[in-house]
Amino acid sequence: MPSPGLLRLLHGLFNAAVMLLFFYQARLGITIRHARRSKAAFPLTAVKRHRKVGPVLVVLGGLGFLAGLALAILFEGRALQYPLHFFTGLTIVLLLIGTFLISRRIKGPNSPLRKPHFVLGLCVLVLYVIQSFLGLRILF
Repeated sequence: MPSPGLLRLLHGLFNAAVMLLFFYQARLGITIRHARRSKAAFPLTAVKRHRKVGPVLVVLGGLGFLAGLALAILFEGRALQYPLHFFTGLTIVLLLIGTFLISRRIKGPNSPLRKPHFVLGLCVLVLYVIQSFLGLRILF
């Protein structure tokens, strides 16, 4: 079995990659939002990628949380060894689920659900950055 330090590092690297993918997802979403609001040409490629990548990222975010939970239980003996890191991760997962569920109900360019989807997405990004710093404090 790999060492706890190596597994923690892999957990951090995996979640850093997922965070970067979420920033890419945000860039696609902002491109779509800008085009819709300015009545510019419909960015079909960005829309297709945003819709395709979103659900995958929700799963990856959840797996990152579960991996961290498993590491805490395996090597520390309890899930709440790092409570701030745990609850920030849990909040990210809940926001991801909420963002995903809202996205499935968005219909048409004037849907009132677009703004909550946007706001929840921004919250996910902010929390991922905070979570990264909390995780670095655990590693070092």
